[in-house]
Amino acid sequence: MRADDLRYLAAVADTGRLTSAAKHLGVDHSTVSRRLQALEQTLGARLLARVDGGWVLTEPGRAVVEHARSIERAVGLAAHAARSSEPPALAGTVRITAADGFGTLFVTPAMARVRQQHPGLRIELATGARELTLRDTTFDVAVTPGPPPASTRLHTELLCEYDNAFYASEKYLAEHGNPSSVAELAEHPIISFVEELEKVREIDLASILPNVSLGFSSTNIFAQLEATRQGIGIGLLGKFVAHTAPELQQVATYLRPTRVAVLLAARRDALKRPEIQVVRDALHREVRVRRDELV
Repeated sequence: MRADDLRYLAAVADTGRLTSAAKHLGVDHSTVSRRLQALEQTLGARLLARVDGGWVLTEPGRAVVEHARSIERAVGLAAHAARSSEPPALAGTVRITAADGFGTLFVTPAMARVRQQHPGLRIELATGARELTLRDTTFDVAVTPGPPPASTRLHTELLCEYDNAFYASEKYLAEHGNPSSVAELAEHPIISFVEELEKVREIDLASILPNVSLGFSSTNIFAQLEATRQGIGIGLLGKFVAHTAPELQQVATYLRPTRVAVLLAARRDALKRPEIQVVRDALHREVRVRRDELV
């Protein structure tokens, strides 16, 4: 594999079109096509899939591009370190949208460190349980669970994964018992997202518990956490959320935790702004150093 081929894949990922990537790289579009075919043959995997209006990365393609961008970021940081020991001062506003739990517990600490380094930078964080849509053009960066949107208008990359498991309070377990099987677990009231948000969260609760009985559901993960703490039932919670309440105990450990992918998305026209790159790098650093809280 030629390392330079990764530039061609990244260019198509950024632009969504072979012709646009070729123009950006200063080559003919047939060269881009030929180099990508050679890269796919070398790796033995499809890296791109055609959609209306262009091309999007497949799952193997996203993994390859993420490694390529890590190298690119490292080279950029090394070049900057060679030019100056002090990071350039940044200003302006970065608008971020994220799910309640992840936005509060991971995005906010990461942005606190960004602000320490760049006090002139203003961060606006909107949290909620809504699904990422292309109609929303007010954000610069989105941190969202679920599959990437099939569109060339956004750049998406894997930020991290986290595990969901069942948790209960000591009081609840003392009063209602600890379920020792899936059948017993299904008899307990379960706390989770409202039904229409389960697909957004990549959680198919019905496949885990076919006869599940929801005792409490909410669009807000912290409402679910509090309901679990108050003993309403057994909560299906992200590991990083449950660990903020040390009095909760994990139950039903005979079930494999449900793993959810978290994506970082950015509008392509915003991706090359230095403040967006700083935010992006800070988010990747945050999940990397705190991985044991996620899985």
